[in-house]
Amino acid sequence: MAAPDQPENRGAPPDRDASVAARGSFFGRRKGHKLRNHQADLIENLLPHLALDIGTPAPGRLADLFDGGVADVRLEIGFGGGEHLIAEARAFPGTGFIGCEPYVNGMAKILAQIEADNLANIRLFAGDAAEILAWAPPQSLARIDLIHPDPWPKRRHWKRRFVQDATVTAMARILKPGGEFRFVSDIDDYCAWTLAHLMRSSDFLWTAERAADWRQPWDGYTMTRYGRKAEREGRVATYLRFRRNG
Repeated sequence: MAAPDQPENRGAPPDRDASVAARGSFFGRRKGHKLRNHQADLIENLLPHLALDIGTPAPGRLADLFDGGVADVRLEIGFGGGEHLIAEARAFPGTGFIGCEPYVNGMAKILAQIEADNLANIRLFAGDAAEILAWAPPQSLARIDLIHPDPWPKRRHWKRRFVQDATVTAMARILKPGGEFRFVSDIDDYCAWTLAHLMRSSDFLWTAERAADWRQPWDGYTMTRYGRKAEREGRVATYLRFRRNG
């Protein structure tokens, strides 16, 4: 789903090759500031090398998507400006990361950081995260992060929230036993919504043992630009962690 304050978008048709899909998936998504020349060049030339082609079957091991091999693979949904995803990729070079973000300016920002740091353990998808959940093999991910997603606050739009019974089931399918789904939001209603959906699933266990477990970020958490903005405006985030049973 889209990152905070960004429109909901869909991915490219699955019958395109990786290069075309990487560019074509941005049709209708060029919102926000105009890309600088170098950013546009990264979208045109670097992104096709890092973009997932979900029009072809997924490899049996998602680790095979990464040159040199990785021990585990994680997914971040709606990475926004990429602050958290880049920090995680730097901190865990032996882990592969898939970043999903349909917003072109966010994709351009993370590509610049990938280039600057010469990171080899990130792959990208410019589309709807639900498509990745359907494409990935069973028990192929160690962790899924959803950080400050669009809350869709109006009741008539709640069906657009990423966390739904169907996506909870889909995440359970692709997470390894003991894998985690981590959720961060400063919107109390969406936190309650997420907790209710995960708690009624037999596939997940809420890991909190004390209030600090959801009031404080987990160790090593990197605050995003949106998170800092929420703090400045007096909104308090909740940090939820759910472990895949099995």
